[in-house]
Amino acid sequence: MTAPGDFELTTDELREVARYAVRHAEDVLAVYERAVPGDGRPRAAVDAAWTFVRGAARTKLQRVASLEAHRAARSAPTESARLAARAAGDAAAAAYLHPLAKATQVGHILRAAANAARVAELEAGGDESVRQALLDRSRGLATPELVDVLRRYPPVTGGGGRVARLMSALDHDLRHGGGPEAAS
Repeated sequence: MTAPGDFELTTDELREVARYAVRHAEDVLAVYERAVPGDGRPRAAVDAAWTFVRGAARTKLQRVASLEAHRAARSAPTESARLAARAAGDAAAAAYLHPLAKATQVGHILRAAANAARVAELEAGGDESVRQALLDRSRGLATPELVDVLRRYPPVTGGGGRVARLMSALDHDLRHGGGPEAAS
């Protein structure tokens, strides 16, 4: 039973959300691995996300891997490495997007993309055109199914941090026609 304002999510929809998130996490995983060689926690989170995306049941594997990647982020030596580990943790956590009509849930859908865009910008010495190119790619990767899921949630509002503002901008663009059809 769902509460007023809440809705259902199918396993296929959850897989689509996880696929979107993990593609972004993979884009920046090497940034973390260069900064912290030998720490496999973010890679394990990416692998756990792909395990779910490819048809396995969501299990505690995704939850534990997500938590471990976020722990890795806390001790990362640079902002780029921290955000890359968070993106990996967010990808694994995407399997657990809750069907609650709360804007906070949008992070399960878009935060990995926002983290990846910020990592790209940082790694390019602050070049905003690199960040913008990655956000354009993120819009192009958003399938109609992903946008449909996103639109079930209230929009996020810009936060104080750079990643929160990037997530808010991506959220706005996808909801208002900046999805895959606009990228072509």
